Amino acid sequence: METLAARAPEALDPAPPEPTPEARRLLVAEPCLGREEKAALTEVIDSGWITMGERVQAFERAFANMHGTEDAVAVSSCTAGLHLILHALRLGPGDEVLVPSLTFVATANCVLYVGATPVFIDIASTGLPLMSLEDAAAKCTPRTRAVILVHFAGYLVDPEPWRAFADEHGLVLIEDAAHAAGLSGAGTLGAAAAFSFYGNKNMTTAEGGMVVARDPALREAIRQARGHGLTTGTFQRLNSRTPTYDVTMLGFNYRMDEMRAALGLVQLSHLREWNETRRALTRLYRSLLRAECPEVSLPFEEGRPSVHHIMPVLLPACAERQAVIDALGERGIQTTIHYPPAHRLSFYRAHHPGVTLPATEAFAARELTLPLHPRMNQHDVRRVVTALCEALVA
Repeated sequence: METLAARAPEALDPAPPEPTPEARRLLVAEPCLGREEKAALTEVIDSGWITMGERVQAFERAFANMHGTEDAVAVSSCTAGLHLILHALRLGPGDEVLVPSLTFVATANCVLYVGATPVFIDIASTGLPLMSLEDAAAKCTPRTRAVILVHFAGYLVDPEPWRAFADEHGLVLIEDAAHAAGLSGAGTLGAAAAFSFYGNKNMTTAEGGMVVARDPALREAIRQARGHGLTTGTFQRLNSRTPTYDVTMLGFNYRMDEMRAALGLVQLSHLREWNETRRALTRLYRSLLRAECPEVSLPFEEGRPSVHHIMPVLLPACAERQAVIDALGERGIQTTIHYPPAHRLSFYRAHHPGVTLPATEAFAARELTLPLHPRMNQHDVRRVVTALCEALVA
């Protein structure tokens, strides 16, 4: 069988018979976990120290090094990271934050956590589903304090136009880099960025996230706030042999434990090759879809920097999406949608009525996310494309 798998994840012992390619269910996302991760978890358990300690610190340094930043702060989730960033920047009531609607709802929710107001921005186009600079400029007011940029699907937002926009309007740039672990340039566009290690991401710690910040003072404020605002953590107090601490700020319980950090260190060591596998699979998808299913549109231009977190396509406007989803599901192929627009969700419709974002709504009405992860191979991609083409002519 042709394969593009970067690291064949070890099966649990004893290994069951391998299903035939046609029988194996293809998921949209699937973590690569195996013996290395199991061994790393065993080491933590045997060490007797399972909360924040040396592995968390090592994971922070390794992640920062990969992303070209001075240091990083490990947290319990990307959502926690975004909340900490907004909190540390002292955003609050009366402030507005520009956010895309084409994102997971946590991006907007974090703005509400600090009492600020999210202002939903349209995407540039259905072919470039990243936040529109023109719409952002039109919705900027004297109350606008920040912009949260999302590297949707793992594709890098254009840095320079957004930096110029932020400078012109006196705004803070924040990156929701949940889709962008390992993406060159991510984490360096503005004041701070939050990454996700949820189970469907390019690397995973099951739950967890990481924050990078350019300003050391901002970074250390985020680090202190993740642990209740304490001046020292348990591990630091153990090593310094002093049980005392102070609380000098409002803080939260957003820490990462040693087990997740141990997983993260293993996963991080494979991230580059896994992202390269995703790139190759995406290239094959695009080639096959153009040749065999040209009525399916492919967002993003070829060559845009990306770690190919997901494989979004746009079905023809005449297609019945649910029928396509059902047809692929009957053949063992999972698909999903990224995302229901945040401004159309019931909570935000009630609290922010009357918002209309034409390009976002047009994209979301036709978008379908196909399976993409390093456990896949070339045969799997061909199987998905064949099934999709047949579903569209059925």
